[in-house]
Amino acid sequence: MGEHVAEPTGHNPEPSGNDQSLYDRVGGMAFFEVLVDRFYDGVVNDPVLAPMYPAEDLPGARRRLTLFLAQYWGGPAIYSDERGHPRLRMRHARFPIDDEARLAWLGHMGRAVADAGLQPREEAEFSGYLAAAAAHLQNLP
Repeated sequence: MGEHVAEPTGHNPEPSGNDQSLYDRVGGMAFFEVLVDRFYDGVVNDPVLAPMYPAEDLPGARRRLTLFLAQYWGGPAIYSDERGHPRLRMRHARFPIDDEARLAWLGHMGRAVADAGLQPREEAEFSGYLAAAAAHLQNLP
């Protein structure tokens, strides 16, 4: 998974053996919008993560994460069209991401994924990617 995990180019990194991307299998953009809303509903009250997400930027952060995840899993390339290459490490370098922050982020995203009612295969694909990406973005011990 390595670098590809953190720097997606808009395709499913682990094809499922059929022609449908995970984006299509989970219901398209609507799935990602709900997933990201659930995630940020937890983040806004988290003592570790909330300071990294200023209230005035939350709508933009929600949109960017939605578009990024949708594109990564096979959806439209709106994220790249608007922002260029994801460059996740560079974009997150200004945030202090230590073990506590990584685990808090994974906890909120994990709950959002669990609440989404995915099939086991899709949940495993999604969860595996999220854990690897979060580890890749950690920049402090």
